[in-house]
Amino acid sequence: MAHGFATAPHAPAYRLARATLPTAFVDAAGLPPAGDDTVRADILVGAGRIEAVLPPGEGDPSLPVLDLDRGMVWPGFVDAHTHIDKGHIWPRRPNPDGTFMGALTAVTGDREANWSRDDVAARMEFSLRCAHAHGTVALRTHIDSRIGQTGITFPVFAELRDRWAGRVALQASPLFAIDLALDARHMDDVVGNVAEHGSVTLGSVTYACPQLAEGLGTLFRIAGAKGWNLDFHVDETLDPAAASLRLIAQTAIAHGFEGSILVGHCCSLSVQPDDEAARTMDLVAQAGIAVVSLPMCNMYLQSRAAGTTPRRRGVTLLHELKARGVSVMVASDNTRDPFYAYGDLDLLEVYREATRIAHFDHPVGDWPAAVTAAPAAAMGVDHGRIAVGGPADLVLFRARTWTELLSRPQSDRTVLRHGQPIDTTLPDYRDLDAVLAG
Repeated sequence: MAHGFATAPHAPAYRLARATLPTAFVDAAGLPPAGDDTVRADILVGAGRIEAVLPPGEGDPSLPVLDLDRGMVWPGFVDAHTHIDKGHIWPRRPNPDGTFMGALTAVTGDREANWSRDDVAARMEFSLRCAHAHGTVALRTHIDSRIGQTGITFPVFAELRDRWAGRVALQASPLFAIDLALDARHMDDVVGNVAEHGSVTLGSVTYACPQLAEGLGTLFRIAGAKGWNLDFHVDETLDPAAASLRLIAQTAIAHGFEGSILVGHCCSLSVQPDDEAARTMDLVAQAGIAVVSLPMCNMYLQSRAAGTTPRRRGVTLLHELKARGVSVMVASDNTRDPFYAYGDLDLLEVYREATRIAHFDHPVGDWPAAVTAAPAAAMGVDHGRIAVGGPADLVLFRARTWTELLSRPQSDRTVLRHGQPIDTTLPDYRDLDAVLAG
């Protein structure tokens, strides 16, 4: 059963009393401030939705009450950038040197040897169980898209999306090198699978190559014609000459692209001269592009060389982008695969580490939206806020302040879905032993 608040009501209507709410995802008007960009409130829940957010002590006194004793309440988390098709293969295919190229080689070998339908389905299901138990309500995964593999993984995605509906809203975006956008056979395979299995997002890995501009033009034309969105892996390198982000922004502006565009990583922006980075960020803002940083994975991979201490960490310029009005967020990225040996799809962990790595504090401001409202908007899902009429998909913490919340893993959190507590027991890694033995 759920723990933390073991007496969470199972009644159809009740009151969460004396809650502390970050102002990043609630209309704070009329709610008493609690310091550090938080407010005090009571939350009235009925029929699985939020009926009211009121000052403490107001509302129907006859309702069952769960006294949170100033514990924090968050909306369910939204994870905008993951790779659950790769997840948990580390035990059978580690990355011995921890480098980016080592990861590419290891994943390619594992995909070619092991990624059957049953293998991919078991690992993706395990990943969703982890995310759900931690309090995630929506998740986008990138899917390695090579001819032969696309036709295996996309049907699995569609089955999981339907089975997990109401628990985790699952989205997918294809992932392949940008030069393959010029291969007609490959693109027929990708576009056909995206369309057949109900995805509405197209994407690729962008990097400096002779085909970059033409490949981007192809993807923008296809997405524009079909009314799809775009999601790119961008400049995941510490080479300051890597500038595909700027070309993406310029292409979006030239095409007058009306769908949403999300770009991930953008590591090279952090090592470019200030004037060059500023010109790129201005174009990103003009194009209306959202940016997702993957701080834990990028710090794991970037600036890695045996026997040396990493100095340049690859986390993109989130504060500077945000100051320009760009929507910025953080996400889990890889979990227990050659690109990142750790992770559990726990967005509180991601937010906690991002706060330390990227200084999401002093003041806190609206940075908590980076794992809630901002990715929800980028993904087009109705989550990420505590709002009247919205779903009572909430995460309850015993922690009352930021220093309490971010000093411990909060393993005793209570997760509410449709107003009712769920079982937050995490799946046992032994559940994957039979799969990984292959």
